[in-house]
Amino acid sequence: MTGRRVVCPEAGRAELEDFEPRDPGPGEVALEAELTLISPGTERAFLLNLPNTTGDYPYHPGYNFVGRVTALGEGVGQGLQVGRRVVASAAHASVATVRESRVVPVPDGAPSEDASFFNMLCIALQGVRKARVELGETVIVVGQGLVGQLAARLARLQGGAPVIGLDPSATRRELAANGADAVFDPTAADFDEQLRALIGDGGAPVVIEATGAPEPIRSAFHLAGWMGRVVLLGSTRGVTDGVNFYADVHKKGLQILGAHASAIPGEDSHPGGWTWRDNCEALFNLMVMGRLQVADLVTHRFPAAEAPRAYELLANWDESLLGVVLQWK
Repeated sequence: MTGRRVVCPEAGRAELEDFEPRDPGPGEVALEAELTLISPGTERAFLLNLPNTTGDYPYHPGYNFVGRVTALGEGVGQGLQVGRRVVASAAHASVATVRESRVVPVPDGAPSEDASFFNMLCIALQGVRKARVELGETVIVVGQGLVGQLAARLARLQGGAPVIGLDPSATRRELAANGADAVFDPTAADFDEQLRALIGDGGAPVVIEATGAPEPIRSAFHLAGWMGRVVLLGSTRGVTDGVNFYADVHKKGLQILGAHASAIPGEDSHPGGWTWRDNCEALFNLMVMGRLQVADLVTHRFPAAEAPRAYELLANWDESLLGVVLQWK
């Protein structure tokens, strides 16, 4: 069966192409897609060949795949069977063949669109876990793109109080109000006054930087209080200039915590660092229990045949674009 998939043949352009999927080998699973979710920050960076990307083309984007099992390779276990609904770290395509270790079953109580956020949620969750948020601690999340919105919701579930979202976009601030206790425009003339009125003059114990831009990292250091923790959750595209590490970090005793997805443990979970599979299962459980909502973060839906139009919006950085679902069935 011929498949269809998204490809970026060169920087700045995405299209669909046909390909021949392969049968699953030992320890592999064949899947048919229901829908996939675009990762806005990472996929835009690779689409446009921004700093800290590979610059290799053709590039097949995507890693948020929801579908059903169509065939199992030899030795596959994990409770998988043909017809089972699953998520997988696979690219945007109508079909995929992936390692069993990158497939997780979706419980019946979790809608497919909600489940499609699994990798975005795992990225945000490992940042919140590294922050070691304690009940009642102030948490500031700089940037309310998709990862920032998810980080704010998870920080509040973790006990952060108040959780404060920052973003200059009015559209994103409006949506962020569903997941944060307060939302501010950091470019507003009275921003410092607004923040002090809520948390006082001491800064925040936890600041999560989720913009992916180099300049806001300086702001994150300023916003953190004495002995605070600053989590660098966004994949920064460029170099941050003008940081006074003595005044902004050393003298305040800050902890700077890198939280790239590559730092998620591969084998065994431990306090502050759970494996990808354990995080996925925990997140699905929270969805089924009704404690984690993400449906409102779906801002755009496209039939898969219109995927190039979705990437045009992504390249032009439409600020209303957050959760973009490609519908394959």
